[in-house]
Amino acid sequence: MVERKEISKSVLKRLPGYLTYLKNMPEDSPAHISATALANALGMGEVQVRKDLALVSDGGRPKIGYLREGLIDDIEQFLGYDNTTDAVLVGAGKLGCALLGYQGFDEYGLNILAAFDADENKTGMDESGKPIYTLDKLPLFCKTHKVLMGIITVPSVHAQDVCDMMIANGIKAVWNFAPAHLEVPENILVQTQNMASSLAVLSMHLQAQMKSKD
Repeated sequence: MVERKEISKSVLKRLPGYLTYLKNMPEDSPAHISATALANALGMGEVQVRKDLALVSDGGRPKIGYLREGLIDDIEQFLGYDNTTDAVLVGAGKLGCALLGYQGFDEYGLNILAAFDADENKTGMDESGKPIYTLDKLPLFCKTHKVLMGIITVPSVHAQDVCDMMIANGIKAVWNFAPAHLEVPENILVQTQNMASSLAVLSMHLQAQMKSKD
């Protein structure tokens, strides 16, 4: 792995895609993979993939490529998947509780400590055994546990207020599932899961496929 350095948000968003592909390759795949092969498999530009991999790993060899397992380790270490990141979640509705109880996050080094909600009737322990507190307990919890990541699963009308509350209490990175644009200081990273955008892409793809059959 190369020395850790600052990289752009666009590169950070691409790296998990490389990792997912590498980890899901068949067991009988070659031990090495080139940037060219990875780019072709993902439908991306070879130059871009080569530059991205060079930022996180020095294991590439001319005409040989990267040892796949080594590249997986390098990307995971760079992304911090080997160092568990504690997070809090605000919005204990169906989506929030589904995320709270999802054990698959462990693979990516994410540990949701607790959920918070404005509705007192939702407090207690969820099915996974994790606590759900009233929203007013968020400031002390963040301070006590030194939490740096927040997950937002509230209705869009409340998303900005929740985001502001998180930032005021030390949150530096926000994973936003609300369909809302969040205004944050320059040093705060927001990753929004835009389901409407994803659905639009899928719909356009289906329309194109249908037209090609006409």
